[in-house]
Amino acid sequence: MQLSPELKEKMTSKQSKFKHVNYSWDDSVASGMSPIESLIYRSNILGDDQRITNTGGGNTSAKAMEIDPLTGEEVEVMWVKGSGGDLRTSKPENFSSLYMDKLIALQDIYNNADEVGVKTQIEDDMVAMYRHATFNLNPRATSIDTPLHAYIPYKHVDHMHPNSVIAVAASKNSKELTQKIWGDELIWTEWQRPGFDLGLQLQSICEKHPDAKGAILAGHGVINWANDNKECYELSLDIIEKAARYIEEHDKGENTFGGQKYLTLSAEERDDVLAEVLPFLRGLVSGEAKLIGTVQHDENILRFINSNDAPRLADLGTSCPDHFLRTKIKPLYVAWNPKTDSIETLKTMLADGVEQYKADYKAYYEACKRDNSPEVRASSPSICLIPGVGMVAWGKNKSESRVTAEFYNCAVEVMRGSEAIDEYVALPQQEAFDIEYWLLEEAKLQRMPKEAPLARDIVVVIGAGDGIGKETAFRVAKEGAHVVCADLRLDAAQKTADELAAIYGQGIGVAGSGISGCGPAIAQEVNITDRDSVQKMFKQVAIAYGGIDKVIVTAGVFLAPGQSGMSDDQQFDVSFAVNVKGGYIVGTEANKLWTAQNLKGALVLTTSVNAAVSKKGSLAYDTSKAAANHLVRELAVELSPLVNVNGLAPATVVKGSTMFPRDRVIASLTKYNVDFSESDSDDELRDKLAMFYAQRTLTKQPITPADQAEAAYLMVSGQLSKTTGQIISVDGGLHEAFLR
Repeated sequence: MQLSPELKEKMTSKQSKFKHVNYSWDDSVASGMSPIESLIYRSNILGDDQRITNTGGGNTSAKAMEIDPLTGEEVEVMWVKGSGGDLRTSKPENFSSLYMDKLIALQDIYNNADEVGVKTQIEDDMVAMYRHATFNLNPRATSIDTPLHAYIPYKHVDHMHPNSVIAVAASKNSKELTQKIWGDELIWTEWQRPGFDLGLQLQSICEKHPDAKGAILAGHGVINWANDNKECYELSLDIIEKAARYIEEHDKGENTFGGQKYLTLSAEERDDVLAEVLPFLRGLVSGEAKLIGTVQHDENILRFINSNDAPRLADLGTSCPDHFLRTKIKPLYVAWNPKTDSIETLKTMLADGVEQYKADYKAYYEACKRDNSPEVRASSPSICLIPGVGMVAWGKNKSESRVTAEFYNCAVEVMRGSEAIDEYVALPQQEAFDIEYWLLEEAKLQRMPKEAPLARDIVVVIGAGDGIGKETAFRVAKEGAHVVCADLRLDAAQKTADELAAIYGQGIGVAGSGISGCGPAIAQEVNITDRDSVQKMFKQVAIAYGGIDKVIVTAGVFLAPGQSGMSDDQQFDVSFAVNVKGGYIVGTEANKLWTAQNLKGALVLTTSVNAAVSKKGSLAYDTSKAAANHLVRELAVELSPLVNVNGLAPATVVKGSTMFPRDRVIASLTKYNVDFSESDSDDELRDKLAMFYAQRTLTKQPITPADQAEAAYLMVSGQLSKTTGQIISVDGGLHEAFLR
């Protein structure tokens, strides 16, 4: 929409009031919206600024009159962000809707319990009662923050997690700082776990302080209110701006975090360290379940990691519940000197550090667990801090690890702000544990959809630009894989990666530096006959995701006699270089990562049924594929027991194959006396040849790239985990290729 000069001037004037947040409200967009549309608009523009709230963090609400579908009468309804939603991307289906009169009536049930208060059984039991207040059969699960919004007697409520405000809330003298920065606008409250009782505390604050506009939740964040949608939005921005300006006035400059202790490596040195260390580290942290990595090495995170105060602050842990639910109670920090210590020293430090971290985490669990606490979860660190290099975040998938990295970035900014204006304090361990292992949080985890079979896998598909390779990339992506689309032609690989991103999205996280800021699919250029090219590709894959799990090679070459003006000797050289040596180079280079990780892997090489069938006119191709068959068997022995190696042997896959250009198809149709017309399209010609080939098989069906992709997926899915060194033919049933 084109903005008028007057509107542009008005918005510019508003933005000039704010230096540390973006002012995005547009009256022309907001006018005429329904209550839920207005709430979504406010939520989206709040969530779009990471300085206002983190991904998935914070919540918003609006109370409005709606028509009751049962009575046809007007009733007051509260719309509030539901459990697990993200403000930046929220849509109507992300919001719960509840009758206000029923929410108010829940207070009687709560107050009549034998024991009330924070962490009591009745407080947890109330969450299940919210379903009884659902308006219009809304299926969205309600958030544990619902009462915080319901019992504030204002139409619009924002609960945000801004770094600048949390910095005040997580300071030793946060109460005094709250008064100093906001005066009587905001009322300071002691740390209390979110829940029904905190909602009642906020109701009491509104009654006792009728002129207050919000409350600082110690160690947590801010909640503010207004009776107008736009006013509530602007109030949120104003609160954050005041905190950020106060921190800026007290910024310590070069002495931030006690000044710098370590120097940052050059980009080339850093990438060399990451490429060697990340697969090793991935193996260390994936003992309980495989994890996907995200690397962050921007100036802000390195200022913290390289500082004198980093070990002390890292050990304190995070404060905001949203942060440590992702990052765990604290990160793993290793005191590696990037200028004097070797990479082997770093590996030793990481191995020792992860082992100690796991022991400490289990001790934390044993010391803090309740009688009804869920079983201990994975004990490996989610965040690893390496001086001179950066932060490595781990998660069950790429999106999760990017969110984890984002949250620790937020935690660092909180610590920076707190240390600038006062002294940073983290939550007591017991309080942190009671959030991390809260039964309601456990219930949220249990509601998560089941993971796809390859959700924790990094699958490299070489030859992904078209044909079988492209089909295979789509097939493994369908099962949740993180897909590296590699091809000799980068543009073709990028097209495949872009198509996958359009289907599956980039995820919700916003962190990650360079290629590590990617989503579930990336493109890489590779020449499998060149070891340096293959090494470069795997280096980028390691930096992007932390390592590899499966490698599927579909790249190959068929050179007909006389093609490209090559001599027979040249055809032999090229055929063996691509079809045999290429698989050898890829397999041996991939094995370096598999060995470093010490995690199970799978390698699939594409051969051909021609390897078992002698015929005239394809001498170089057929003999190279026969050699490739034996390469599969040799690599199965060499890479055992860690890696399963199997071969995929297609036959006459005409559709979508670069091995069947128009001239070859016409030559084959002519050779076999199949009727065709020069006016036929490429697809029509290929269909005719495919049907001819199908008649030579036992099943009488054309063979497609999708058929091959299905077999490739089967071989990396884990369903054939005890099969290695085998060649699986997908040829429709060519009896000439039967094993003898």
